Amino acid sequence: MKFVLEVTVDEGAAAQDPVGELGRILRYWGGNLKHYALEAGDGSAIYDSAYQEVGQWRIVAS
Repeated sequence: MKFVLEVTVDEGAAAQDPVGELGRILRYWGGNLKHYALEAGDGSAIYDSAYQEVGQWRIVAS
């Protein structure tokens, strides 16, 4: 299986500080993954620090 993370970094809070915002997203979701079984079909929307949707992560069969 594959873990896929897609984040748009040219809009919203990420456009103003892409490195800082992407780091925050990776830390938050890295810690939050323990709440998921990590099976094909799992996933969630990704939000920036302004609570705007900027992407998603998902588990897909490889």
